[in-house]
Amino acid sequence: MLTKKSRIKDVYANPIGRDIIDRVLLQMNISKKAVNNPIIGSLRLKVLPKLLKSQLDEGFVDTLLTLLNTEHETAKGNDEMILKAWWKEAVFYQIYTRSFKDSNGDGIGDLQGIISKLDYIKELGIDAIWLSPIYDSPNDDNGYDIRDYHKIMAEFGTMEDFNQLLTEVHNRDMKLIMDLVVNHTSDEHKWYQKAIQEPNSKYGDYYIFKDQPNNWTSFFSGSAWNYVEERGQYALHLFSKKQIDLNWENETLRQEIHDMIKWWLEKGIDGFRLDVINYISKRSGLPEANESIGKLMEYKGVEHYFYGPRLHEYLHDMKEKVFIPYNAFSVGETPGIGMEMSKLLTADYRKELDMVFSFDHLEMPGRTRFDDYHYDLNYLKSFMINWMENYGEHCQPSLFFENHDNPRMISKINSERQYRNVLGKLLAVIQLTLRGTPFIYQGQELGMINQNFQSIEELRDVESLNLYDELCNTMKKEEAFSKILAGSRDHARTPMQWNNQQYAGFSTGKPWIMMDEDYKICNVETQFQDENSILRFFQNLITLRKEHRVIYYGEVLFINQKEKDLFAYYRKDGTETLYIEINLSSSNKKRTKYPEGIRLLSNYAEDSSSFLRPYEASIWKYN
Repeated sequence: MLTKKSRIKDVYANPIGRDIIDRVLLQMNISKKAVNNPIIGSLRLKVLPKLLKSQLDEGFVDTLLTLLNTEHETAKGNDEMILKAWWKEAVFYQIYTRSFKDSNGDGIGDLQGIISKLDYIKELGIDAIWLSPIYDSPNDDNGYDIRDYHKIMAEFGTMEDFNQLLTEVHNRDMKLIMDLVVNHTSDEHKWYQKAIQEPNSKYGDYYIFKDQPNNWTSFFSGSAWNYVEERGQYALHLFSKKQIDLNWENETLRQEIHDMIKWWLEKGIDGFRLDVINYISKRSGLPEANESIGKLMEYKGVEHYFYGPRLHEYLHDMKEKVFIPYNAFSVGETPGIGMEMSKLLTADYRKELDMVFSFDHLEMPGRTRFDDYHYDLNYLKSFMINWMENYGEHCQPSLFFENHDNPRMISKINSERQYRNVLGKLLAVIQLTLRGTPFIYQGQELGMINQNFQSIEELRDVESLNLYDELCNTMKKEEAFSKILAGSRDHARTPMQWNNQQYAGFSTGKPWIMMDEDYKICNVETQFQDENSILRFFQNLITLRKEHRVIYYGEVLFINQKEKDLFAYYRKDGTETLYIEINLSSSNKKRTKYPEGIRLLSNYAEDSSSFLRPYEASIWKYN
């Protein structure tokens, strides 16, 4: 049991404590050396508010201790062989249905559009598809506000279309996982409608209501509470006002969710990506948010639900009752969760989740998604080394740079067009040669970049629009739009670029969201005809990955770790050795040693013996 008399080094030894301290250091752009310093490490918790009175209030330590003392377990060491599984060897491809391919000319992607492009996905080398939500929804948050879990959104097609899609995916020896959104539903879901109209029915406790709101804030701006006239109470919504949080404390609700998941698994789908799944357990009584933590995290209340007291119980229960009987795969979206907590959520012997998405590598220390800056790949190097060396063999890392919630990675690193091709390939090398399961987001295999939005009217994302309105209260509209443009989720949601014809071959009608003219030079059709394209490189690299199984389970051995701009590592097992060398900068980098063996693949056609060119990335096979 940790108390105010505990020392910082004791807190850092606690799995939650280590992750929280690492998170705070990341947010404040402070090196971990500060905590490892013997003097700092020996300080007692009770002195922190006095030392950091400008940043921490008196209640910070009490809040921290409550959170720390909810977890007493630590992950096992690497005392066993890595367990093999299909999803540890697979390459996943995320489809954002609305923007992938439109089959009927209404400007909105649909299921028949996906079916028409399955051969493309198979030819790319993909093993499994992750489908963003396609359930019936009023679309306040583009499908992440579900009205009916058992119906397909009319804009996307019918259940017959889905059944055909699933059959066609399996016919091509690929697997299909769906997006499971069970932290919240739409306020138009029948459960919520009955909860407010029949508060004394079983549905009356399916959501979280309070007579008076606390000070928690929504991730989509403003208070996290809506006043509900029918009940004379407030309903919790961590996201948009139409996304109402479910009350997982209610056992009957949990059973309904389990039954719904089984219904989809009975259809034959292969698993789920679980949306913000670590938010499902809220601390009893919904305490007030700590102001200091709110300032650090930019959202109030997160300390009471990002790693809630019953999270492990809920996940283990779902695994045992639902996922294991159907041999279903699960990957959780877990914002705010660090490495130590991820181990406890995904270690194979704990039977909770198979994998999680950790997001700490997507932004630089001290930066957020809405900051306009250039991403330094040396930070990505340090992040990957840490996870590869310390995550453990009981856990499988997820490898991704893009998804439907983040701007395009190439644009964040270097927006100069001359580096687009080599940068796209460099990221592919990292993603497909480290140990872990790669998740490629649609268009990433083309090197798609951020869109050239000209006005707020061209954006569609509820998060961006709400934040823009909020920012306009304190800054000029031009400044507010510039900030939104740096991090808007809409950059990743513009249509897939299939050819250089009107609307990029996405639709015969005007797309639901704007697209600039980048498709004229960056599209599938053009890149398939170019052996040196990013698309062809992805295709060749995925093939290479399948041919060299050392990438799946082999050892990762990093060298020259302290040398700036050089990311170099071996992949080894008892049968072969691969060597990967990458220049993380836009300048030439002198080689200290020329690699031995055969160069299997590189983002430059010809080799240079004396130096690595800008963003050069090569894979070598040693004898």
